[in-house]
Amino acid sequence: MYRSALVLCGLLLALAGAVAQPLPEHPEPLGIAMESVVYPYPVSFLRLNVDAVDVRMAYMDVPPEGKGNGRAVVLLHGKNFFGGYWESTIRALREAGYRVIVPDQIGFGKSSKPDIPYSFHRMALHTAMLLDSLGVREVAVVAHSMGGMVGARFALMYPERVTHLVLENPIGLEDYRGKIPYAPTEQLYRDELAQTEEAIRNYHKTYYVEWRPEYDRYVQIQYRWTLSGEYPRLARVAALTSQMIYEQPVIHEFPLIRARTLLVIGQADRTAPGKNRVGTAVRATLGAYPELGRAAAAAIPNATLVPLENVGHIPHFEAPRQFHEALLAFLK
Repeated sequence: MYRSALVLCGLLLALAGAVAQPLPEHPEPLGIAMESVVYPYPVSFLRLNVDAVDVRMAYMDVPPEGKGNGRAVVLLHGKNFFGGYWESTIRALREAGYRVIVPDQIGFGKSSKPDIPYSFHRMALHTAMLLDSLGVREVAVVAHSMGGMVGARFALMYPERVTHLVLENPIGLEDYRGKIPYAPTEQLYRDELAQTEEAIRNYHKTYYVEWRPEYDRYVQIQYRWTLSGEYPRLARVAALTSQMIYEQPVIHEFPLIRARTLLVIGQADRTAPGKNRVGTAVRATLGAYPELGRAAAAAIPNATLVPLENVGHIPHFEAPRQFHEALLAFLK
C-alpha cells in the first residue's frame, strides 16, 4: 500500500512537471488580410468592383501637421511590402506640411486578394479612383520598387494629375524579357507555395548592404502568411503579380513621361525579379542599378538623378535622412 502510494505520488509529480514545461514556440499564422498587423495610421477601405468581383482597397489618408501647404503626396509600395513600411516617410512629409495618401494595391497588404488578371494599368486606375474618392486632383507620386512601375504607368496615364514623380530604386529599369526566360504562372505559383522562412530571409537580405534585426519584421510577416489556411490564394496572387512585372515593362515609355522626375538610386542594389532562373554569367549582368539609374535619367525628359553610395534597394530604410532630404528638396 505504502509503495503504491509512493508510485502514484511520483507519477503525479512527473505529470505536474510535464505540464509545467513551456510548450515549444511556434509562429502564429498571419491572415492574408493582415488584420492583426497595426499600421502607423488609421486604415480605411475603398470599395471597388474588378471583373465583377467586389474588392476593398485599403489606404491611409494622413493629414499634415499644423496648417499644411495644401499639397498631397501618394506613396506607392513595392511587391514584398505594404503601405505600413512607409512610416518614416509619412512622418517626414506631414511634418513638412503635406497630406499623405498611402494605398495598399489590390492583392497586397490589407487589401483584398482576388484571383483576377493584374496589370499596372489597373493599379494606376485604382489609384486615380482612390484620389477621386478623396477629392484630390493633383499629387506628387513617390514610388518604390514595383511601385515605381505603377508610378510610371500612373504618370503616363494621368499626366495632368502628377506634379512630381519620385522613383526610389524602382524595378523595371530594364526589360527582363531580354535575359530571363519565361516561366508559366503555374510554375511561379508552385515556387510561392514552396517558400520557407529561410528562403524568404535570404531574399530579403539581398535588399540591404547591412542586415539589421528590425528588417526581420518583414520576413516574419511573409513567413507567417505561409502558415495561413488561405495562403494558396495569396500565393496565386503573388504569382500573377510576378508575371505582371515580367510581361508589362514600362521602360520603353520613359521618354513619354512629362512630369518632373527624381530618381533616387541606392548604388549597391542588384535587384532583378526572376534572376534565379538564369545562370551565373547572365545573372551578373542584371540589376546593375548604377548604370540603370543613369540610363533612366537620360531617357526621362525632365529627370534628376540622386545616387546614394553604399545603399541598397530600400533607401528610406537604410538611409532615411539622405532619402528624405532629397525628396523634400525636390518637392519644394
